[in-house]
Amino acid sequence: MTITDTMLLQINYKSGKPVYLQVVDQIRAAAASGHLQTGELLPAIRPLAVELRVNRNTIAKAYTELESQGVIETLPGKGCFLKANNSPLKKDVRRKLLIEEIDQAVVQAHHLQVARGEFLELVRERLDALEERKRVNETSKYN
Repeated sequence: MTITDTMLLQINYKSGKPVYLQVVDQIRAAAASGHLQTGELLPAIRPLAVELRVNRNTIAKAYTELESQGVIETLPGKGCFLKANNSPLKKDVRRKLLIEEIDQAVVQAHHLQVARGEFLELVRERLDALEERKRVNETSKYN
């Protein structure tokens, strides 16, 4: 099982956000949401880099950042694991992280002159698309 079996990691090269930070944010979000469990082994750097089609140094940098944040721990010879004490990922912190992301999207919508109704419809469409991707992933795992 790969990390992308338990969660959807997506790299957006047009976002302006460094790829390693996208990986950090998505792994943190997966840990916060429970998609990754305490003690769960993260994939090795090289295979994940191949799977995401990025340089392995990018994944190494993401793991180093996650370790410095106290989200994961590296056990020499065994790999990287989600730390049992992932206190930065409590419910209020998860909410704060989500609010920051939503605020960025709202500001972007304002700058692009997207009306409230249109923005909310786009959010619904994106949620539906995510659910569809998850459904397809679940279906393909069993076929």
